[in-house]
Amino acid sequence: MSCRPRRGARSPAQPSPAPAPVSPALGGSRCPQLWAPPLGPLAASRQAGAPRRCARPLSAMPPVSAFQAAYISIEVLIALVSVPGNVLVIWAVRVNQALRDATFCFIASLAVADVAVGALVIPLAILINIGPQTYFHTCLMVACPVLILTQSSILALLAIAVDRYLRVKIPLRYKTVVTPRRAAVAIAGCWILSLVVGLTPMFGWNNLGAVQRAWAANGSAGEPVIKCEFEKVISMEYMVYFNFFVWVLPPLLLMALVYLEVFYLIRRQLSKKVSASSGDPHKYYGKELKIAKSLALILLLFALSWLPLHILNCITLFCPSCRKPSLLTYIAIFLTHGNSAMNPIVYAFRIQKFRVTFLKIWNDHFRCQPAPPVDEGPPEERPDD
Repeated sequence: MSCRPRRGARSPAQPSPAPAPVSPALGGSRCPQLWAPPLGPLAASRQAGAPRRCARPLSAMPPVSAFQAAYISIEVLIALVSVPGNVLVIWAVRVNQALRDATFCFIASLAVADVAVGALVIPLAILINIGPQTYFHTCLMVACPVLILTQSSILALLAIAVDRYLRVKIPLRYKTVVTPRRAAVAIAGCWILSLVVGLTPMFGWNNLGAVQRAWAANGSAGEPVIKCEFEKVISMEYMVYFNFFVWVLPPLLLMALVYLEVFYLIRRQLSKKVSASSGDPHKYYGKELKIAKSLALILLLFALSWLPLHILNCITLFCPSCRKPSLLTYIAIFLTHGNSAMNPIVYAFRIQKFRVTFLKIWNDHFRCQPAPPVDEGPPEERPDD
């Protein structure tokens, strides 16, 4: 009788195939395909020689709770209001020559940032809220656009406030001081500063050190894999000391001072007696007073929208043991994103030229009915309402 093993039977001496790598941190689950950007040849070769620790892939998203579903629904609603409203503002500036002076260029820049908040920041915020498992730097790249675009909105609001102040302070020299070229430089400067502020965590001011220590203490090696959450990758020291104390609070205080000065200058001009040869400055400053009231409303909305979230960040940094209710955090996030939806209403719909242009766009492109012609005279000849 032959002692050969039967075909298909395994020899007792034949070793069993090695099991797939297992991550102890995830309860012994086998390594799945991880959501991450493609690696270059050098990085891939280094990763191949390192012990592999894995996490749940992006495709295996954690279940969405009813609370998260409500949060996502509200965020989507904000985006659906913010994006069309701000696109309409940009469209109006493009089609109406009367909306081409510095003021409306700043408003258009603000609208661009707010469109990006609705189209990019809100979807990324929803993704972070769900909390997929991914590499640390991948999560960091998802978090940084939120910082860039929201900072751009803040600086655009500040530029608009300063522009309105100059219109009241130096009305006769305004058009020689605030030229289209200088306005374009100011807009470019706002975006460059926003990139610097928002990308600072990518250059090292983040939580990578703490995450790596926890990753190594768990017996893991290589690029840390985390549940992608904003506070896990963004340093609270950065958010409080740099973002809030340098780039949010000072603009807020500066805008308050600017608006107070605008009201003071207008009231002083309106209280003066009009001479027979001086024309009627009351008409000009009366319209400026109306605009100043809109600016005061913007200041109030800005403070109400941004201060709650930054106050919560201060509590997180200075009182780590304090408990923050999740509902308050969600409300604070809604306010910051909702500010982008408020801006078209407060700025655009309170300016008559915008309202008339919106009506023309609606009739020409959506109702297919010609609208009354829009006064597209040069900006210096139009009323500033």
